[in-house]
Amino acid sequence: MAIKNNGGVRLSDTRSERRHKIASNMSFAASEAYKLLRTNLMFSFSESGKCRIIGMTSSFRGEGKSLTSVNLAYTLAETQKKVLLIEGDMRLPTLSQRLRLNASPGLSNLLAGISTIEESIQQFVVETDDDADIIVDVLVSGDVPPNPSELLGSEHASGLLNLLRNNYDYIIFDLPPVTAVTDALVVSKMVDGMVVVVRNNHAVRGALAETIRQLKLVDAHILGFVFNGATESGSGYYKGKYYKGNYYKK
Repeated sequence: MAIKNNGGVRLSDTRSERRHKIASNMSFAASEAYKLLRTNLMFSFSESGKCRIIGMTSSFRGEGKSLTSVNLAYTLAETQKKVLLIEGDMRLPTLSQRLRLNASPGLSNLLAGISTIEESIQQFVVETDDDADIIVDVLVSGDVPPNPSELLGSEHASGLLNLLRNNYDYIIFDLPPVTAVTDALVVSKMVDGMVVVVRNNHAVRGALAETIRQLKLVDAHILGFVFNGATESGSGYYKGKYYKGNYYKK
């Protein structure tokens, strides 16, 4: 398999890309874990044929939220679903560099009325051996604005998401950590559900409890939790687990 960006430039399978485990560079164990996550999310919604917007957040930075968002979007696109990945972290964007896409225009430019949807959405393409390319549309964060929370909470943002629903099966909204800024809480009312990424040996029980409390205060629909970075005893393999929200206990 080969990966290329929207300009058609192939990305070599470097050590850095293997380390990041993106898309077709994932290990078999990681790929299976993301497929399980995909299946559980699909069963989380009873109504079929409607675009679902899924917010991805965490308690702290560094829990693997953005990597999980990328690979979930890719895994959904593997099933021939039309998927849009939105980078909602306008303060510390990483997707353009991670996926080798243009850093702007993006979400901030679109919400500010500086660019159009057609100008802002790029494509992350993974070529397969059978010539059936796997394509994920990507809306990077764009230029860093002075007022990210205000832009995300605007009527323009809500209208934009409703417009984008008409063109996609799934929209994955990669959002900042809840304990860092209020952006995820602001957006939570516009999405169909939130997934909280929890990293092994990184998350703190108190911070996770506060994250859940904050999400519940704004009546966010918590779909579940992704336990990221766990290893099988002695095997060294990545293992991801998904827990439905109503199974969570403090």
